Amino acid sequence: MSVIRFPQALAFWPSAAFQDVLKREIEALAPDLLPLQQGLAQSSHATGRCTAMILRVTEAPDALMVKVGLFYTGVLAGCSCADDPTPVDEVNEYCVVRFDIDRASGEASVTLLPDD
Repeated sequence: MSVIRFPQALAFWPSAAFQDVLKREIEALAPDLLPLQQGLAQSSHATGRCTAMILRVTEAPDALMVKVGLFYTGVLAGCSCADDPTPVDEVNEYCVVRFDIDRASGEASVTLLPDD
C-alpha cells in the first residue's frame, strides 16, 4: 500500500492557504488510498474520485488531525446478466474521515469515522 503524504499542505501550515492546499492534495489522491468502499451507505461499489470538504483541524505537538467530509459516487452493482433489471445509475455518497498528519514528515494515516 502506498503512503499518503501532504508535503505542500504542511508547508502552508498555519497560514490561511493550508485548507485549500490540503483539499487539493486530498482530491488528487488515488481513490484506493481512501476508505471510500468502506464508507458506502447507499450503493455497493465506489466509483472513483472524490471532493473533499475540510471540517475541522486540530493541532497537536507532533501532528495535525484533520476531519474531512468526502463526497463521491457509488453504484449498486447487479449480476451483469443480459436481463438484469438493475440500472447502472450513480448514487451520491458521503463519509467522514480523519487524517493524522505527521508534522515532521508530512506522512498521514486515514481513518473512517463512524456516522454521527
